[in-house]
Amino acid sequence: MSRRRLSDDERVLWKGVTRSIMPLRKSLALEPDEPATAPSLPKPRVKPAPAVVAPVVPSKRVAPPPLTPLTRRHKKRIARGNHAIDARLDLHGMTQAEAHDALFRFLRAKQARGAKVVLVITGKGARGSDDGGGRGVLKRMVPMWLGMPDFRGLIVGFESAAVGHGGEGALYVSLRKARGD
Repeated sequence: MSRRRLSDDERVLWKGVTRSIMPLRKSLALEPDEPATAPSLPKPRVKPAPAVVAPVVPSKRVAPPPLTPLTRRHKKRIARGNHAIDARLDLHGMTQAEAHDALFRFLRAKQARGAKVVLVITGKGARGSDDGGGRGVLKRMVPMWLGMPDFRGLIVGFESAAVGHGGEGALYVSLRKARGD
């Protein structure tokens, strides 16, 4: 479908309309050439708009990087002792608030020191319980915390530990390299 061309009268009228409006921003748009036979209209006077102070909008945060699980090979190397665990954190006996703060401080400190893999011991919960009775709270909460945006900037990923390091009651956590801010 082709567009209809404007007649000379329509083009003059459109030119008058476009001159009477104030652009929201300065643009680099070029005006189309006017035909030589178009009569000129007097330029309407436009009062300058009062200065408007734009509200300060905080910069948008960049989405935290996604988590990637440890590879099977990497997990095996850690379990066999071929790859050292740089530090350990035992959360036994802590409340959720204490454990959350301790975990965040621990991961941030170890990342700053250049650690690559740490072991976080959560415990398995009470024996014989299916985690429905309020037991094993840290076992359930720590993986959720590690998936939160605050922690995703610190870690690459995590996996449950091998039996020799605590099995289901512990996690291998792979840390990101610290940025040189």
